[in-house]
Amino acid sequence: MLAHCSARRAVNVLHRPCGTVQPRSFQRRTLVSIETFTNGFLDLATALPLPPSFPPYSTTIIICTVVSRLILTVPFSIWAKQRQRRAEEEVMPIINSLKPGVSKLVLAEMQKAGVRGTKEQIQVAHGKRVKQLLTTRRKQLFSEYHCSPGMTMVIPIITQLPLFMGFSIVLNRLSQAPTPFDSESFLTLSTLAHTDPTATLPIALGLITLANVESSRWFITDAQRERQEKVQKWKEDRVARGETVIEPQKIIKSALRLISVGRILIATMVPGGVVLYWVTSATFGLVQTWIMDYWELQRKRKLASESKKTPAAKQR
Repeated sequence: MLAHCSARRAVNVLHRPCGTVQPRSFQRRTLVSIETFTNGFLDLATALPLPPSFPPYSTTIIICTVVSRLILTVPFSIWAKQRQRRAEEEVMPIINSLKPGVSKLVLAEMQKAGVRGTKEQIQVAHGKRVKQLLTTRRKQLFSEYHCSPGMTMVIPIITQLPLFMGFSIVLNRLSQAPTPFDSESFLTLSTLAHTDPTATLPIALGLITLANVESSRWFITDAQRERQEKVQKWKEDRVARGETVIEPQKIIKSALRLISVGRILIATMVPGGVVLYWVTSATFGLVQTWIMDYWELQRKRKLASESKKTPAAKQR
């Protein structure tokens, strides 16, 4: 305990505000806020009733990561999944049912307006007008059902960033000498205050992040797989005709793959305590994705089996 207290006092003395670059009140507020979290973390690591064989600071990092993700990020992920479900199961069936009627309506308007041209030109103009009307109606339905895709994607990311950045800053501050992190090793980390000399944890971080990106294809129903194959064939046909096809999902996946590699490079340059937090958070996110995708797969299979039983019951 004395060693812990002296180390904490040394950290406080070392980071005492100095100079006149910024107003003293601003420096005091900023440093006190960070030191409050760093001191709180050290106190928590000391107070937790951990077995003697458990490294206190590493264990506290893992516990804080799991608890904070459960409390602050999982609810928003569930909220986003519910919005996605409404978009797929309530809005899109309405849009699909409107397609034949909208197509006939646009064709009648074009005939009434006396639109002329080759067959291909008329088909292109007809397709553009139908797409425009359906897109407008889809946006209206997204607003009515409170399931706009933009908000569904952005909100979970926005809610995770403050926690991720804040805890990373606190652990980085705790890794600056003098620090009790120098006295603890964990797995391939010689100390929590220095980088991983073997780069094992940074590589694990990149692989876990990549697995999270690729696992979206692991939990899909047969109907979804068939639909994806049809869409892919349709895209290939358009490319064969010389048309430009923009695939946002592929662009996003390629960017996420690059981010996975980039995280390895960055993780080799940050203190071990920060890397341990990143690996724990990425592992939690991967497990969370697998659990939620598995539950969603089971739910869709159950709905599909019930929809097949209903017509058979009616025929009897």
